Amino acid sequence: MTFRIEARVYYEDTDAGGIVYYANYLKFMERARTEWLRKIGIESEKMMAERRLCFVVAKVEIAYKRPARLDDLLTIEASVDTLSATRMRLRQNVTRGDDMIAEAFVDIAMINLDSGRGTKIPDDLATLLACA
Repeated sequence: MTFRIEARVYYEDTDAGGIVYYANYLKFMERARTEWLRKIGIESEKMMAERRLCFVVAKVEIAYKRPARLDDLLTIEASVDTLSATRMRLRQNVTRGDDMIAEAFVDIAMINLDSGRGTKIPDDLATLLACA
């Protein structure tokens, strides 16, 4: 299943040339991941407070295909590519209509907030992720 949100490009998202600054695509993707987790029933703040667990970005591979510009309406997608006991790899795309703007693979790890170390994704959360 592919989850989608839309985001408008604002002046604050662009560089001096009116093109979206490359790092801001990561912000758009983060918003999509957060909303996707919320939609499937995983609330990050609650997970951190009650379980002392947190998802963190471990690796990002991104290819920029075309520039996005001020006032563009972008669609940001997130879908599970692979899922293991401690990590998930998400495919994330940013498009403008039929134009591919950026393609990314984002590796997300689960960590224990108290130890700061990687840990197994609890079975109930893994089930939600596997069904997404």
